[in-house]
Amino acid sequence: MDKIIGMGNALVDVLATLQDDSLLDEMNLPKGSMQLINEDKFLKIRDKFSVMKTHKATGGSAGNTMLALANLGVQPGFIGKVGNDDFGQYFKRNGVKRGIDMKLMVGDLPTGVASTFISPDGERTFGTYLGAAATMKAESLTLDMFKGYAYLYIEGYLVQDHELILRAMQLGKEAGAQICLDMASYNIVEEDLEFFTALVNKYVDIVFANEDEARAYTGKEAWEAINEIASMCSIAVVKLGAQGSCIKKGTECIKLETPPVKKVIDTTGAGDYYAAGFLYGLTCGYSLERCSIIGSILASSVIQVVGTTLSKKKWDEIKLNIEALLQS
Repeated sequence: MDKIIGMGNALVDVLATLQDDSLLDEMNLPKGSMQLINEDKFLKIRDKFSVMKTHKATGGSAGNTMLALANLGVQPGFIGKVGNDDFGQYFKRNGVKRGIDMKLMVGDLPTGVASTFISPDGERTFGTYLGAAATMKAESLTLDMFKGYAYLYIEGYLVQDHELILRAMQLGKEAGAQICLDMASYNIVEEDLEFFTALVNKYVDIVFANEDEARAYTGKEAWEAINEIASMCSIAVVKLGAQGSCIKKGTECIKLETPPVKKVIDTTGAGDYYAAGFLYGLTCGYSLERCSIIGSILASSVIQVVGTTLSKKKWDEIKLNIEALLQS
């Protein structure tokens, strides 16, 4: 089985379920977006959350994906930066416990926190205070961090530092890894479109995007968008939410429809878990169709809980579903 390492913002998620979306308006957070916030806004949100029922989990897009892979029995790696605080210790401890090789740098700022607002319809909105994560720099990366891994999975949120993401991709390529990029959020793509295009054309082998991100990137709807993205890389994956996903590699094009989920509780991590399932399939040498089905199995499981933590019982059920798929 090929090995995977992820790189991204090491964050702790603090999640709260909303009765309505008025708090999003009050905090000036567009529904469904990921907004970077300063310390002042973070403290205001923390005050609001202090009187609400909240849930804590390790987070960050690439962190979620590596955690899901670890729960499938893969032993991935993770590169990120935390603060010298309780949240930082929590993030490291949670990863190590699940068998992730945690290549964590420690900075002077507090560990980053993603304040996650879950709307009544399950849509999630993030107000992200990056803290120490934002101080991870290109010069801190070394070739040894990437050696031994067949895939490097990078979250698009890292484009806030062009030098960092470029250096990571260059080192990943030098170490012999295929580069996987998740486009992160439609507003992130819109704000840095030219740079995203340069990355995909020069370094990226596998692109993951949802419909909004694909539209922001190409100006086209899913089926036209996937053709354009696939012309720039080896494999293009466009996630269609409840409608499934479409995948294109060369002339091979797959549309996977997924059965409806009875009740969507929280869509946090759905894309991250889909990517984990898809990459798990790739590392095992499965067909693109099976990779996409495994991705959908994971995504449909995580949207039925608050946050991204699934029970051991649920993971056992997922593994049985994957085994059944392989025997069919």
